[in-house]
Amino acid sequence: MKQIPRHQKIIELVKKHGYISTDELVARFHVSPQTIRRDLNELADENKIRRYHGGATVPISSENDSYTTRKSHNYSEKDHIAEALVKHIPNHATLFIDIGTTPEAVARALSRSHQQLRIVTNNLNVASILLSKPDFNVILAGGEVRNRDGGIIGEATLDFIQQFRLDFGILGISGIDFDGSLLDFDYHEVRVKQAIIENSRSVFLAVDHSKFGRNAMVKLGNISQINTLFTDKQPPQEIRSILESNQVSLEVAGTSSQQTEQAIPDSSPLA
Repeated sequence: MKQIPRHQKIIELVKKHGYISTDELVARFHVSPQTIRRDLNELADENKIRRYHGGATVPISSENDSYTTRKSHNYSEKDHIAEALVKHIPNHATLFIDIGTTPEAVARALSRSHQQLRIVTNNLNVASILLSKPDFNVILAGGEVRNRDGGIIGEATLDFIQQFRLDFGILGISGIDFDGSLLDFDYHEVRVKQAIIENSRSVFLAVDHSKFGRNAMVKLGNISQINTLFTDKQPPQEIRSILESNQVSLEVAGTSSQQTEQAIPDSSPLA
């Protein structure tokens, strides 16, 4: 069995049984223990399984990685995703930018390439990145500030976001299940993300490949609710099928179609 189909089968077995040993996987796939250990390490690096005492178990769904870990994980991939995404944002547009390290990469890319944007955000890090652009109008949501990552959440944040109707909503997410479910770890953060989806004319979801199949405890909604998915590798077939059946666009950063320069059109500012 080739590596990618074997990886997918390992994920399915872990989800079915909750835990499976290295010895069981060696016997099932007729490969060496070294090959299985390498498979498990790669899957663990992508947050698709968790290494545990001579085998693998499902990823923890109740607690996210630290902000420092998330910020450094797949850093260059997030920058490639951000560069692909901002080509679809016209100058003079209005947009929400969400909590998360990939939305922060989008903010960095916008600050390098765009003019005259009006941005609403509940992310202190995004606001700080965009302050270097005097022609940007940055509106920071009120609410409770999480000291671990600079995210702003709570009822006040939700009420604030619901006052706007903007051109684009830029979202990150902790995980996308194989049935298309969008998953995160914080109920309060998810409610704000839902408000961004409801109040954006177009919703762009930016995720690196490690989020495909990753587990988290709170369901935001379904990938069918977005307009375009931006990522750095082709999603698993199950997710691609959902995108296709719901006419959700897919942009894979680094492919030949993304390497073509695209002009950034102007858009009249909203009243």
